[in-house]
Amino acid sequence: MALFLPKPFSNIADELKARGLIEHFSAPIEQMLAEPRTVYLGIDPTSDSIQIGNLAVVLLMKRLAAAGNKLIFLVGGGTGMIGDPKEKGERVMLNEKTVAANTRALKKQLKNLLGNISFDMVDNADWLTSVKLLPFLRDVGKYFTVNDLIKRDIIKKRLDAPDESISYTEFSYSLLQALDYLTLHEKYGVDLQVGGSDQWTNILSGVDLIHKRLGKQVYALGMPLVTDAAGKKFGKSEGNAIWLDAEKTSSFQFYQFWINLPDENIENYLKVYTFLPLTEIDALMELHRRAPSDRQAQETLARLVTEIVHGPAATAQAAAATDALFGTTPFSELSREARAVALAEAPSATLTKKDVADGSSLAEALVAGGLASSKSDARRLIEGKGVMLSGQTIENPDQKIYLGDLSHGYALVRKGKRGVLVLVLK
Repeated sequence: MALFLPKPFSNIADELKARGLIEHFSAPIEQMLAEPRTVYLGIDPTSDSIQIGNLAVVLLMKRLAAAGNKLIFLVGGGTGMIGDPKEKGERVMLNEKTVAANTRALKKQLKNLLGNISFDMVDNADWLTSVKLLPFLRDVGKYFTVNDLIKRDIIKKRLDAPDESISYTEFSYSLLQALDYLTLHEKYGVDLQVGGSDQWTNILSGVDLIHKRLGKQVYALGMPLVTDAAGKKFGKSEGNAIWLDAEKTSSFQFYQFWINLPDENIENYLKVYTFLPLTEIDALMELHRRAPSDRQAQETLARLVTEIVHGPAATAQAAAATDALFGTTPFSELSREARAVALAEAPSATLTKKDVADGSSLAEALVAGGLASSKSDARRLIEGKGVMLSGQTIENPDQKIYLGDLSHGYALVRKGKRGVLVLVLK
């Protein structure tokens, strides 16, 4: 693919605006980023893994680091025991042991994502667990009015809903986050907080507290929420979380998510989740518009994001397994590692040499592999030319599988575009 050489942006503010990474800002973005700052992002350990909604903001931090800003990640060991308010119902409160284990896991993931970039990590449990009630009320609480707090979107929705309410614990969350910003400003010189737009009012709480208590100006930047094809944000509460932890979402499943995305949001995802220069994204999207069936934009996105999260080796194996299962690569040509990935992800059925000596029923294999509900269903699929064996469309409902069909001990059965079954000779 011929790509144009990118024209460098004069500053990071232009880059972020061109990529659509800024929705809210407490001061003109050019002013905020005119000089190097110490930036912080908070992540509550409500799970032991980051998901791709969080990943978008982590990659924003990586861009800020490349522009010369110092990074601090705050893992909310304290606030994570409460959880920020959500639109419906209270979050399940986690015990200290779970929060601590989640915090350790998140720190490990962040180090993997940031690579050689220097950053500091702090845990707000270090100060929040020792905060005394009366000093907190005097030094933080008096700067916030209930009138303003109840106007905030999520709190207002909870109070307006007839079957909802909100506890004092959740109500006080934004005050704790404001105290985090104040503490980080005083201890580490933090003067810019970034986060998702759904956290914007909480983020502003810290800006206001520092201004009121110390008379200083600090800054805040809110990034637009990244949404799925249905317009829902990615996350646990929406039931569409794609995790970075391979135990929760394997590298193959992670790659599959990106490569199977519809066309509508691909350009936006390329801007948010990759470090491709914008001129290269423009060139790639032009190629995509000319030949959308090639899905070159999705393939590039899947490869680049999976490399960021899982590394080049796992990405290559996921890509190879994908092409063998759904593309043109013969299954028998996969490397041992890529074959192991494919076998772990795709349904399989085992045949013995005795089974195939006189021919084993393809229809029965379809049922055994879950591609058909019954033998009669399997026969109808075959008669309708909806089944392929080793790349060949099968029309005979009585088709048998013989030893010669299993190259190097494997054969691939396909049903339509996405149904697959690997036959394994034992």
